[in-house]
This record gives sequence, C-alpha cells and structure tokens, in this order.
Amino acid sequence: MFLPVGAAFSVPPCPSGNPYTPPVEGRPIGIDLFAGAGGLSLGFEQAGFDIAACVEIDPIHCATHEYNFPYAASICQSVIDLTGAMIRKMAGIGDRDIDVVFGGAPCQGFSLIGKRAMDDPRNQLVAHYVRLVKELTPKYCVFENVKGLTIGKQKQFLQQLIETLGEIGYHVVQPYRVLNAADYGVPQNRLRLFLVAYRDGQSPPVYPEKKIKQVTVADAISDLPDADLFEGLKFSDSVAASWATKSKYARRLRGLLIDPEDFSYPRCYEKGELTCSLRTTHTGESIRRFIEAVPGATEPVSRFYKLSYDGLCNTLRAGTDSARGAFTSPRPIHPSCPRVITVREAARLHSYPDWFRFHVTKWHGFRQIGNSVPPLLGRAVASEIIRAIGLTASRPTEAISLGEKALLAMNMCQAAEHFSVPASVIAQRTRKKREDGVCD
Repeated sequence: MFLPVGAAFSVPPCPSGNPYTPPVEGRPIGIDLFAGAGGLSLGFEQAGFDIAACVEIDPIHCATHEYNFPYAASICQSVIDLTGAMIRKMAGIGDRDIDVVFGGAPCQGFSLIGKRAMDDPRNQLVAHYVRLVKELTPKYCVFENVKGLTIGKQKQFLQQLIETLGEIGYHVVQPYRVLNAADYGVPQNRLRLFLVAYRDGQSPPVYPEKKIKQVTVADAISDLPDADLFEGLKFSDSVAASWATKSKYARRLRGLLIDPEDFSYPRCYEKGELTCSLRTTHTGESIRRFIEAVPGATEPVSRFYKLSYDGLCNTLRAGTDSARGAFTSPRPIHPSCPRVITVREAARLHSYPDWFRFHVTKWHGFRQIGNSVPPLLGRAVASEIIRAIGLTASRPTEAISLGEKALLAMNMCQAAEHFSVPASVIAQRTRKKREDGVCD
C-alpha cells in the first residue's frame, strides 16, 4: 500500500514476526554492489526505490546493512565471485527488469602503461562492476567514487570507464559531476564523483541541482544530549534519554517531522533512546586543549578540527582497515563539549536518520560512516533517476521492524559465521595467535 504525497500520514504499529518484505510490484528496484553500511542504499530507498539486494564483502558491514534493511537480500560476497544470475536468484527477483544498479567500487590502481586501465588487475573491482551491469542489464547505473579520479592520470582511467560502459550499451550523462554533499542538505563539506548512465532506449537523467540553503552543524547536533552526562555510555553505545529537538533537519532525522521528499519505509524504533553514543575518554591535557581550540579551526597539537555551530563539518573520513593497522581517522571536536564527536553525532552530520544504527564499536561505527555516501546526497542523485523513469514516488504506509540488535555487536568471526563465509575474507593485521585458536 502506498500513500500519495500530501495525504495524511501516520505510522501504523510495527509488525511482529518475520521482517516485512516489499511488494513484488509497485516500486522500482535497485541493487547496491558495494553497499558498506548502506548510505547509498538509504538514499535510493528515500528516493522511492526498493533495495532488492546489497553486495558487501565485509561481514561486519554486511551485518549492519542487514539490520537496517531487513527486507533486502544481504549478499556477503565479493563482486568477483558473483554473476548477475546469482544476484537475481539470491534477491528473488527472477527475470524482473532492474531499474538501477549503483555502487562505489574501490579504485586501487591506475597503471596505464601498455594496456587499458580497465584490464589492470588492481582495477578488477571496477571491471567487475561493469561486468555485473552488463549481466544485470538495469535501466540505469550509477558509479560513485572519489574526486581524485578526475585528476591527472586517473582522469584517463575515468575516460576508459566511460568508454567501457558505452561498449556494453550504457551512455554516461556528460559532463560527469563532482557533487558536494553540502549542496544537497548535508551539513558537511564532502566531494564525491558521480557517473550516471542510462541503457539504450531509456530517457537520459540529469544531475541534481544544488539546494539553496545549507544546513549547519547546529541544525544537526545541537539538540543531542551530551554523551558524557551518561555513565552508562562508558560501557554501552545506547541509553534511555529524553530531549527536545527544534531544527527542521534534526526533527526529520528523529522521525518527528515528515520529510516531503522522503519515500522510504518508516522504521520502528525507540525515539526515547540515545544510540551510537559510546563515550570517548580524553586526558585532562586534551580536554584543556579542546576547550581552548577555536571553533572552525584545527587544534594545533591533535590536528583535530573543532566544529563551529554556524558552519559545516569537515569531511568525515574512515581511517584504515584491519590489515593496515586499524587506525581511526581524526574525529572532529564537538563545538561546545571538550571531546570528539560520537558516532551518532557523526551520523547526524552525514544525514543518517536516528533509527539507523551502526556497529557498537566506535572504530567500526566511524569507519562505516566515513566510508559511506551521505544518504541525502544519494537521494538527490536517485531522485533524478526516478524522474527519468517517469515515475511519481509514493510514500509507503507499512512500517518496518529493524533487524536483530545482535547483528550490530558481532566480531569478525561471528559475522562471518552468520553469513557462512571465511573469517579471513577481510585481511587482518598479523597478530599472535591464541593457544586455543579462537578468533579475537
């Protein structure tokens, strides 16, 4: 059942038992090939798509995606090992026409000497993205990546990617665009490259126009309670809390105000709970420096950026993975509290709604946010594809129960076992093995 825009709207009681399954017909479908925690998935769902399947090689990230999108098929595998037919079977969509395939394939090599960049083994993920687009034959495809692909030799790689898409019958809308999330309602300066392509016979989409008014840090996080006031957040990432929210941006993220451009499924969650807010302990010296730091500038010793309430957040970054030392990227300093921001505050600054949960650890939580596309930026791109398809998006009235919370607390071994994949699928640092052979 779908509700026209402008009609009265209320969320019914959450269903019990099995997770809600979207209708076979009624909404266009999309497939996320490099899903992570689900930033692009959410943006496309908000634009009016059902996420038929997510593909994510990291079991921990895939578990987080499953929690937030319990209706989608969670495929914890590498694109290298998948075919279009396999994805269709696991998603349960048969031979149904797929409306869009999207994703940001990691680009690790740009060796252009003596061969096409698309044939370089280090670029195999991009090559497999193209292969899966060819096999799935969606009406549209979206490739998202770093701005650096538009510079120097990488630009030649990008041009070859465009030519390769053309060879399989997809026309990239040109000129391609580097979009700043801050221009689409996200209170963060974040530049991302987008290639949008359409299949032969489909109407060409356009890139989204900038929004007139920018959202500030104050709009995003000034209502959130200070995590340091809750003793329980030393040991848990959530605690019961009550607070007032005034800004339109934050009220929409809390589910207190209808967003007229959001066509996602309402999620059932406890609005009286402060989540993703595990505290960070700082030394007295760090606290002193954080207090003295100037808002809107970098603190000289830590090199952390101190947020200003009336400004934008700097680009939130992911840090390194386990194989490269599990280094946490510098987190911004809160504008008024002498500490770095929490995962929930980062999520607000990234445009994630409060129902959206991340892994309970700060390292995984911040990595999941820093690696993701802000949902509002993804929504802006996806909305133009909905228009090109010729559909008028409708708001569902069915509410979705989120997944099991245990999905958010799994370590690598537990998450790998959940998806029946080897725990070694994600490279880890070399560590001293425990005598009992059990994964840490």
